[in-house]
Amino acid sequence: MKSNIGTINAMLRITAGLSMLTFATIRAAKRGEDSSMHPVMVVIGALKVAEGITRYCPLTAVCEDLMYESDGKEEDWEQDFTEFEI
Repeated sequence: MKSNIGTINAMLRITAGLSMLTFATIRAAKRGEDSSMHPVMVVIGALKVAEGITRYCPLTAVCEDLMYESDGKEEDWEQDFTEFEI
């Protein structure tokens, strides 16, 4: 698996993920089981920490794959106006 995010981005993801995990844990401890949002925040926080540690983001990989042509053909964007001469 090739890393597709930089070092600073990885550190920010780890920090944000740990912050989300801390916030969700504290919120769950204060409110008890009546909050349905904290499991989602725990999963998202854990994903961000994992992305930061591995320096690989699946969403970034998908976006990068969609940006480039996959058929292997180089297409030229220059237009040929010689056929429209008056």
